[in-house]
Amino acid sequence: MDWKSKYLKSLLIVAAATIISACSVSYKFNGASIDYTKIKSITIAEFPIRSAYVYGPMGPLFNNELKDQFMGHTRLSMVRRNGDLKLEGEITRYEQRNKSVSSEGYSAMTELSMTVNVRFTNNVDHNQDFEQQFTATQSYDSALSLNSVQDELVGKMVKDICEQIFNACVANW
Repeated sequence: MDWKSKYLKSLLIVAAATIISACSVSYKFNGASIDYTKIKSITIAEFPIRSAYVYGPMGPLFNNELKDQFMGHTRLSMVRRNGDLKLEGEITRYEQRNKSVSSEGYSAMTELSMTVNVRFTNNVDHNQDFEQQFTATQSYDSALSLNSVQDELVGKMVKDICEQIFNACVANW
């Protein structure tokens, strides 16, 4: 090994050691990074269904899951109004469409999708405010009727969207 290789190797080791020692990793077991000294409460408004196609249980299922997500993974108290954090919005889309076609020319898979528009307000730090749409999809065999799979698929989509919303609002990683 010549002196250039030794120098380069030494330089890489020093650089790696510097980078590793400069980094700090903090883990929170609840997935949220909230400064509880400043943020103590959350207001979650009811999200109405504003889509053209409606599945009745979807609204209450979504609203309950969203509240459960925040209550189960944070120490925030739920308040009716004037929370340090505020979530509001609406379910804007619920639809199904053909996803794939069989060799006979018929639909083989159908995709069900759900979109929720969210307005998040952080009354402690308005730089974190946002309005964003969150979407989840689930596919099912077109030979099955939507009625036979709808409860399960909507439940999965609701859980997925609520996790996306939670991460966007308070995970900050």
